[in-house]
Amino acid sequence: MHRLARTGGTAELLRWLAGRAEGWAGIVGPDGTVLHAAARTAGAMVPDVAGLVAESASALAERGVQAYSVDTGEHTALLFPLSGFPQGGFPQSGLPQGTSPHGGFPQGVGDPAAPVLAVVTPRPVAAGLATLLADVVLPLSLCLQAETLERKRRRVDLAESRGREAVLHLLMTGQLSIAQQVAGALRPRLPDPVRVCVVECSGDDRDEVARVCVDADGGRSWIVRCPVYARHLILVMPAEDAGEKAPEPGAAPTDETVAARVGDCVVGVSEPVPLADTATGYRQAFHALAVARELPSRHARFGVSPDPALVVGPAGRRWADELLNPLLTHVPRRAQDPGSQELLATATSWLAFSSHATDHLKVHRNTLAARLRLIGELLGLDLHRLADQSALDLALRVRATPAPACTPEVPSSAPPFPYASGTSQAAGGLDAILCRPAVRDWADQQLAPVLGAEETLRTWLRCEGRLGPTAAGLGISVPGARKRLTRLETVLQRSLLRPPSARYDLWLAWRSRDLAAPRH
Repeated sequence: MHRLARTGGTAELLRWLAGRAEGWAGIVGPDGTVLHAAARTAGAMVPDVAGLVAESASALAERGVQAYSVDTGEHTALLFPLSGFPQGGFPQSGLPQGTSPHGGFPQGVGDPAAPVLAVVTPRPVAAGLATLLADVVLPLSLCLQAETLERKRRRVDLAESRGREAVLHLLMTGQLSIAQQVAGALRPRLPDPVRVCVVECSGDDRDEVARVCVDADGGRSWIVRCPVYARHLILVMPAEDAGEKAPEPGAAPTDETVAARVGDCVVGVSEPVPLADTATGYRQAFHALAVARELPSRHARFGVSPDPALVVGPAGRRWADELLNPLLTHVPRRAQDPGSQELLATATSWLAFSSHATDHLKVHRNTLAARLRLIGELLGLDLHRLADQSALDLALRVRATPAPACTPEVPSSAPPFPYASGTSQAAGGLDAILCRPAVRDWADQQLAPVLGAEETLRTWLRCEGRLGPTAAGLGISVPGARKRLTRLETVLQRSLLRPPSARYDLWLAWRSRDLAAPRH
């Protein structure tokens, strides 16, 4: 009996009791609702259990007994109230809110509000069965209590996980003050500045890896289960220059410790960034993760690479404001329609996660598609084109970057260029921005690792970042194209095949380079 309680819980105990009674065994609520049940055979015929419980409930309360039996002719029903339940009762018993189900049971007095063990057995009752049922009441009650507490613990864990996910979402969309207010109810406090770390686990080990992370840094990091990738943990860690003390003098950084202690995980880490730039830190950590997969240490930190939003200058900021103005000033026609902030969050999430944005935003794919259509109509963009996607991504990043951080304006002597092929008129002004000397220097830095071997990358960008058309354009198989792009990920130290992808930056870099090329 105790072995079954430890290994199988309530279900196994009831199954065993049904076999011993050669009939039916179950847990029944005070209103006659069957909460758990098991029968010796699937087609076992038993009398109306709900009726039997309803008939005996008043007798249990009136007589203050701890057992009751009812004969129905061919069967005998034995009922034993279960004791020791916490205030609030058995969660599925159907009790009114606030009803206490344990009543006088700790003192041994029957309580009609408690769940009841009911066993229906053929007559005559087997010798010793009543004693056996009296003995099983305690382990069965303990099993039910343990299972109830486990359900409550899971609900609390889920609520905390959703709360942390909400804070991360607010950080990723730039709503820093609201994120800090929400995070105030949880622990630890949000650090500033931060490094963002993405840990890729194998299988279903996220909970165990999260415990390793907490142990490694003493609970200083903000740990979130990624809502998009089921194998990812996201850590918002205090940066080394944040003024925080390490858990122990001379201790290794948390990300390195986790990579060393968890033998099958991969870790990517961002540069130190302000808390307000958590979205940038996440992109950097994701790119570092792509590099780490190819390293024996399974750990990589993002290499130095300026964000294009930092080199576009005041002219780029004016261009971004003009492009995004229809979206920023959008007023929905109906109260239930998405407003400008919701559409901005949708655009940011979709550019980062592609179709996985439905998991990030917790919306249906039809809702996402409808919002994207509206965004495209407001901005005059074709969001199926990589050129317009890149323009929108840059505009959103420029808007999220503090104005003083932008490179000062430097007059450009370059003549105006026509719109990029496949770029809408709304995004066409981007060409003038990509001609700036600072942007050209940035583009040269981005493309330097692949010069002389750029065919695969250019074909991939020309094919809108789609793997099948890229393979056809190169005259190779899809696995072959994937292998080439995986090698490029290592060379560029950026993620290409999984979003967040570097394809927007690379498209902008190639466009800037093409504009700078001599025209014949």
